[in-house]
Amino acid sequence: MTTRRTAFITGSSRGIGLGIAEHLARKGFDLAINGVRAESEVTSVLAGLRELGADVIYCQGSIAEADARQAMLTRINDHFGRLNLLVNNAGVAPRVRADILEATEESFDQVLTTNLKGAYFLTQAVANWLIEQKKEATDFQGSIITVSSISATVASVNRGDYCISKAGLSMATQLFAVRLGEFGIPVYEVRPGVIKTDMTAGVSARYDQLIADGLTVQPRWGLPDDVGRAVAAIAEGGFPYSTGQVFMVDGGLTLARL
Repeated sequence: MTTRRTAFITGSSRGIGLGIAEHLARKGFDLAINGVRAESEVTSVLAGLRELGADVIYCQGSIAEADARQAMLTRINDHFGRLNLLVNNAGVAPRVRADILEATEESFDQVLTTNLKGAYFLTQAVANWLIEQKKEATDFQGSIITVSSISATVASVNRGDYCISKAGLSMATQLFAVRLGEFGIPVYEVRPGVIKTDMTAGVSARYDQLIADGLTVQPRWGLPDDVGRAVAAIAEGGFPYSTGQVFMVDGGLTLARL
């Protein structure tokens, strides 16, 4: 009997993370779902994933908090006894989109602590766990996928803290790819463009117009399903010699055009 692989997806009770979870469940992964809402508020989400055939647990907590990160990994180990895939997806937008000439340190700290520091140290902890499992079984398959954003390279001067957090995640991907190379643990980055989620709901009219005016080569919003398809394709192991690489899911937004 083949042991099912287990994936831990942060920020996965809705939006992009849920889109990823659904596709991983269809690919045969068991799931550790993470969110900050109480489990009672996400029961329908968990039930839907279980209907896809996955064994699913819920790990409530913020990745910005060290104790919460450790508690989540302990719960995963207690339930599954293993972890094959970390998908760093959890992130927050600044509460106020402020010009970088006026943005506050409070906002910077809030965004960077969750989006970058939290993901960085969660990746560190998971990387060490994956190494342990690899040493115990040479045929063990482990990987890490970080969902960043086109904001890693596309400057938005009214949310500089967010852009910096995503640029940092991009470098973190490269760093962990280099460090884990000797252990045969690939690390990847998936970089979405404009995706229709709760995070973009407040600016949907603006992006509707930008897309209509040619912002993207493919003239539509991106969907969580688009990102989920990309992450699942990578997680299946089809890119074993591409560690450290960036996979764009932006409808051609960042293509250079005349």
